[in-house]
Amino acid sequence: MSAAPPLPPTRIGPTAFEWGSRTYVMGIVNVTPDSFSGDGLLAARAGDAGAATDAAVAQARRMVEEGADILDVGGESTRPGHAPVSSADETARVVPVIAAIRAALPGIPISVDTSKARVAEAALDAGAVLLNDVWGVGRDDAMARLAGERRVPLVVMHNRETAQYADFVAELLADLRAALDRARRAGVARENLIVDPGFGFGKTPEHNLEVMRHLPELRELGFPVLLGTSRKSTLGRVLGGVPPEERLEATLATTALGIAGGVDMIRVHDVLANVRAARMSDAIVRGVVQ
Repeated sequence: MSAAPPLPPTRIGPTAFEWGSRTYVMGIVNVTPDSFSGDGLLAARAGDAGAATDAAVAQARRMVEEGADILDVGGESTRPGHAPVSSADETARVVPVIAAIRAALPGIPISVDTSKARVAEAALDAGAVLLNDVWGVGRDDAMARLAGERRVPLVVMHNRETAQYADFVAELLADLRAALDRARRAGVARENLIVDPGFGFGKTPEHNLEVMRHLPELRELGFPVLLGTSRKSTLGRVLGGVPPEERLEATLATTALGIAGGVDMIRVHDVLANVRAARMSDAIVRGVVQ
């Protein structure tokens, strides 16, 4: 297999992400009452939005101190069986947090994790600079059109309503190609597109492990790859049913193997440990010692 050509850098707010130079780390800030990983800031504060915002800023500061390159703020759980959240409620959760983090840490890019264009637009107005769409391969192109209009990067994530495939890897790649083509037609610049295989979304545990084995094929799509495995249920299943807070070692294994497979960014809850794993992996895989 020939080496993939170098990717152009992506400007995400104040930062140019130079793909291939090292692995970037995205820290997860969950402003939810029901996060699968147990880190939802609203749950810990009995729904007190003001306290959750203060906690989010403190968490953001800690993650940046630990080496996070970008922060991803989400206001709706994506765990199986989660309670749907209206656009108004989701906006009320994420916008104050994004605005507060932007004020506290103006040099750090912020992404918004949402599948709703109305929420995304409000988040951009509050200071977000990247859209992270868990339904990037869905039928609605509103998020892509918004990214094109606002000239911001877009993470196109793979997902399906049901985990049914005749040829899993071929269909994964085909779904992503179609979504990327649609985003380009909607006006998103090529250098503003990032691919996420959707580990844990619309896939069985076996499919998720298959994703890890086929990461080099994702790179052949010609876009940077974001990988989000942190604390997910497949990791707990492999380890015999351990709860989310005990899945750090499994997450670190996927970080290292993901970097060996060519990923460019990892999305994680435990920033410091993953930053260290990424630096060691980069030294081996990319020959980069930071």
